[in-house]
Amino acid sequence: MSIFFCNFAADFVFYINNRHQIMQNIHSIAVYCASSNKIRQSFVDAAETLGEDIAQRGMRLIYGDGGIGLMAAVARGALRAGGEVVGVIPQFMVDQKWNNPDSTQTIITTTMHERKATICEMADAMVALPGGIGTFEELLECLTWKQLGLHHCPVVILNVDGYYDTLLACIDLMVEEQMMREIHKNMFVVVDKAEDVIPAILNAPAWDPSTRRLAAI
Repeated sequence: MSIFFCNFAADFVFYINNRHQIMQNIHSIAVYCASSNKIRQSFVDAAETLGEDIAQRGMRLIYGDGGIGLMAAVARGALRAGGEVVGVIPQFMVDQKWNNPDSTQTIITTTMHERKATICEMADAMVALPGGIGTFEELLECLTWKQLGLHHCPVVILNVDGYYDTLLACIDLMVEEQMMREIHKNMFVVVDKAEDVIPAILNAPAWDPSTRRLAAI
């Protein structure tokens, strides 16, 4: 396992704002998910299956380097299939021994903000599995950045057992109440099975960063 220390580059926003996504050339997939061990087995199975699928397709897994819960499960699946697993984690979490020693590479950041920015910078696509408020925050932030034209990577919500039904209903309400536009629902794709994630990424609707002009209503 290799370990790198990350300094947040001042030109990060410039980088993601000018990055060109090629849909047929997905190399790295960021996965946001729970660190809880007290969750149903179907969530764990989906995480492991997704990790295996990412690795078997020759793609790299980028995740939060957690050593328990779904983060450990998705990493375990990728490693079992011979894949590359890159964990990004702040120093204070390493001090608590929350990191995954099995990750192929660990990037240590100073803050949570740097952690999230680094994951986004490295990823060609983002996937949200079931998770807590941290996962929701990461998912909604990457959608916010996409709405603002800061990136145009595919975003997939893996809605195992209907976990995200309430959030999706809330997004429908946002559109109904004119808090966001109907077109912004095209920023993400929802699937129910882990096996459908990669096809959904590769077939996701193209998103033009110039649509930031539509961010405000």
